[in-house]
Amino acid sequence: MSETATPARGATARPPTRDRARIAERFTWDLGHIFAGWDAWRKAMDEVAALMERYQGFRGTLAQGPEWLLAACRLSDELGQLVYRVYQYPGLMQSQDTRDNAVQARLEEVRIALARFRQASAWYTPELLAIPHETMARWLDGTPELAPYRFPIEEAYRQQQHVLDEDGERLLAFAGPLGASPAHTYSMLADADVDFPEVTLSDGSTVVASHAAFTHGLHTLRDQRDRRALYDAHYTVYNSRPNTHAAIYNGVLQADWFVAQARKYRTTLAASLDENNIPVEVVERLLAAAKAGSEPLRRYHRLRRRTLGLERYHSFDAYLPLVDVDWQVPYDEVPPLIAESVELFGDDYRRTVERAFAERWIDVYENEGKRSGAFSAGVYGVHPYMLLNHADTLNDAFTVAHEMGHTMHTELSHSHQPFATASYTIFVAEVASMTNESLFLELLLRRETDPARRVALLQHAIDDIAASFYRQAMFADFELEAHRLVERGEPVTAEALQRLYLASLEAMFGSSLDDIQQDRNTWARIPHFHGSPYYVYQYATSKAAASLLHRRMTEGPQDERGAAIERYLALLCAGGNDHPIAQLKRAGVDLETAEPVEALVAEMAALVERLEVELKELGALG
Repeated sequence: MSETATPARGATARPPTRDRARIAERFTWDLGHIFAGWDAWRKAMDEVAALMERYQGFRGTLAQGPEWLLAACRLSDELGQLVYRVYQYPGLMQSQDTRDNAVQARLEEVRIALARFRQASAWYTPELLAIPHETMARWLDGTPELAPYRFPIEEAYRQQQHVLDEDGERLLAFAGPLGASPAHTYSMLADADVDFPEVTLSDGSTVVASHAAFTHGLHTLRDQRDRRALYDAHYTVYNSRPNTHAAIYNGVLQADWFVAQARKYRTTLAASLDENNIPVEVVERLLAAAKAGSEPLRRYHRLRRRTLGLERYHSFDAYLPLVDVDWQVPYDEVPPLIAESVELFGDDYRRTVERAFAERWIDVYENEGKRSGAFSAGVYGVHPYMLLNHADTLNDAFTVAHEMGHTMHTELSHSHQPFATASYTIFVAEVASMTNESLFLELLLRRETDPARRVALLQHAIDDIAASFYRQAMFADFELEAHRLVERGEPVTAEALQRLYLASLEAMFGSSLDDIQQDRNTWARIPHFHGSPYYVYQYATSKAAASLLHRRMTEGPQDERGAAIERYLALLCAGGNDHPIAQLKRAGVDLETAEPVEALVAEMAALVERLEVELKELGALG
């Protein structure tokens, strides 16, 4: 993208301040679209409390007829839409300044109210399922107004054998905070109470080996000795307390097994997948295919070893750019590029993207106390909001493309679905974001003529597959085997978890990494294992699905590409109106077959080969 070597006319660099009050308003989101202020929020909270009380009045009435069920469903919708707003208003404010205790207190007030409501309304599903399914089918067929609720109601009957009676459901609701306790303990140990050591680098400078410094250093420190020193210092806090981390993770595993057994599932994996009716074979096939297709990943790391001129190649060498490229991408340059990259989706789609940038849906720059990272959060009845920490890097530009994919998925889902089916599942959530990234990469490669920058773009594409597919599949393999320890009644010790993790690491990377024993406690650094079990595999399935969808929308005859685009947009508009496997099948991706994974493996192989050619032309191969 040679055109971006010099900032575009009107583009401004990142503000030289972390004082939010001094950042231009156009770079901050406008939460006034949700509420005009705290007085309006408080009034809505009072309304939420009143609606919760009204909802309890439907207890014991559902069997009286479809009109009673319809009234309960409509009140649930009214309550749910308001809850979106009263939760996200303080939630987004807390994200823009995590130090604000008053905002934190209001957010906690919402959480407490919701927890109490879940406990008090545990009667709903058992009471619904006490109505014979034949009766419910007649009600659904004979009451058109119940159409928006057909899928969630039928889902309750599909999972009926795993629903407890009212006392059982209430007991599980009370046990929820206990099950969440290990994740909270891990967060306190890994974030709040962690004390990372300071390390001295080869130039004499010192740095605290924190999470951010560790990640930044592995991407920027050219001297391998510095990367090793930073790695060793960072992992001191994990290597020094493996038994504590193992005990915390055992709490996570035991909680998952408790819920699975209470709901009469054979395994924790089956319990996790059944919520979205995903066959366990999908995960098992994914893991097998990722391992069988790991040669392109290994070839990439052998190529990296050669290019970087390293005699021994370690996990901490896997992130360094292969060429030095000073590529600044001011935020103002990103919106027109993203809008251009999604032109294939039509004028309406593009105009909505442009509105998101123009109408302050986005909080762009870092400020004191702001949450790190990036996300897109939906507010039903308003619009999605995006949080960024844009630092004018190429990776930051891809992050904007990624989050805009989520934002458009949410916007299309919310605008095309009733509230009852507006929320899409995690299983399809990353498809839109990863597809957007692929389109953005394709645009940049098409425009770029500088050889070093082309290498940087190709490395970004390969690293993305390595991180979102291979690495997440490796994590999922470890997570599954760790849960199986508990299911078999075997002890969960630090040594057992280290053994499982190293086995997963070796199965994916083979001999392309040296001295993998040093990575034995890497699993303890992954928050997803503790806070959202059986989550990470969905990054891998989404990447495979997104890759295949992108290929079909951009390659082949025009009519076939047009049909693929229509199917893709229908997927984004579908929300949660069906099981995600079925939704993806209609979009043209069958994750019950090996085709999507095999296509992604082939793409990885082609990209690595293309990178090797570019490196040779650049004269960068050692």
